[in-house]
Amino acid sequence: MLDIKLLRTDTAEVAEKLRKKFFVLDVERFQNLESKRKALQIESETLTAEKKKASKQVGALIAEGVAVEDAKKQVAVTLQQISEKQDGSAEALKVVQDELDAMLAEIPNIPDASVPEGKEEDDNVEVYRWGTPKTFDFEPKDHVDLGAAIAGLDFETAVKITGSRFAVMTGELARLHRALAQFMLETHIVEHGYTEANVPFMVNADSLFGTGTLPKFEEDLFKLRGEQEYYLIPTAEVPLSNMVRDTIVENHELPLQYVAHTPCFRSEAGSYGRDTRGMIRQHQFEKVEMVHIVHPDKSFEALETMCGHAEKILQLLDLPFKKVTLCGGDMTFGACKTYDLEVWLPAQNTYREISSVSNMGDFQARRMQARFRNPETGKPQLVHTLNGSGLAVGRTLVAVMENYQQADGSIAIPTVLKPWMAGVDVIRPATNK
Repeated sequence: MLDIKLLRTDTAEVAEKLRKKFFVLDVERFQNLESKRKALQIESETLTAEKKKASKQVGALIAEGVAVEDAKKQVAVTLQQISEKQDGSAEALKVVQDELDAMLAEIPNIPDASVPEGKEEDDNVEVYRWGTPKTFDFEPKDHVDLGAAIAGLDFETAVKITGSRFAVMTGELARLHRALAQFMLETHIVEHGYTEANVPFMVNADSLFGTGTLPKFEEDLFKLRGEQEYYLIPTAEVPLSNMVRDTIVENHELPLQYVAHTPCFRSEAGSYGRDTRGMIRQHQFEKVEMVHIVHPDKSFEALETMCGHAEKILQLLDLPFKKVTLCGGDMTFGACKTYDLEVWLPAQNTYREISSVSNMGDFQARRMQARFRNPETGKPQLVHTLNGSGLAVGRTLVAVMENYQQADGSIAIPTVLKPWMAGVDVIRPATNK
């Protein structure tokens, strides 16, 4: 959520900066609501002053010769009239404030000045590439055909069990998927110093509001039926970030670096017809998610660090990738700057997103009231939050399958994953086992 003080003092400038995200701020509506709010607050303050003044009139009336009981009754009538006006003013102020809050909740974060102009994916700016895409002496298969050949990836059974956009993995492929998650966690914990967290896969509405998912993106969520209003998490960013909601962290505790491996659930509203084949875009998938809670002066430094942690996973797996800076129009609602990592998929002959790493600034922290105690002032101040995939496990599995495939349809196991594969070096087609 944006700072309301910034909107009040620099409305036009904020509106101009938000245009980079192709968001049109309704300046007239905001200013009208602000004018009403100010007028009602002045009215409320005036009535409070009148009430204090009236309550002191009993003595003055008695001094003028009015009987005590008559003086009290006269003042009581005046106080009652003022109280009724105050009640009306307070009710009107609440209506205006609620409308302001609702409007504020729908305004995205302001993109950083370094974010490139652009409306969509094609306008993103490439930073660099790592690794060279492998040249095959045969026609590479996609992960769907590879998975079918090794009898480890089954979409038909998933449709029977649940529906479309789900998958069942079995045998050595399921082990490889688990190995990837374990490898990612261990790398982030041991090499990068993250604290592992095991978090709920269901969250309340307050948590989703805190990260900026609600109210704007409710259609993308799976909401549970029952007495409690719970939602399945779209990413571990939600529970991890909310660990510091309504909290004041001591300065010496920063930065906080959390990592968690969780399932993620998304309705993929509005994406029908896109990536319908295979595991690229599913309703349920797994991610290893990184979250940083940092001092405001350190968030852009943390963004580079966190992106480097995600890149390290791809480098250790020897998967070619490119890093891009997202343009304003392709950024998420709460981010002020985002890097995407895109991994090479031979069967598609292109790079596909496998991680997004974003600096949210104080946007989420203001919604969550996540603060630290500034040692210079002794007062609470908003932290900055960052999040990123380190990595999306299913998409990494797809990349490993396609990049490590062999002419006979088998899949070689990357060296770094072998400790978790119980001696399996190659996953062979079912006919060759």
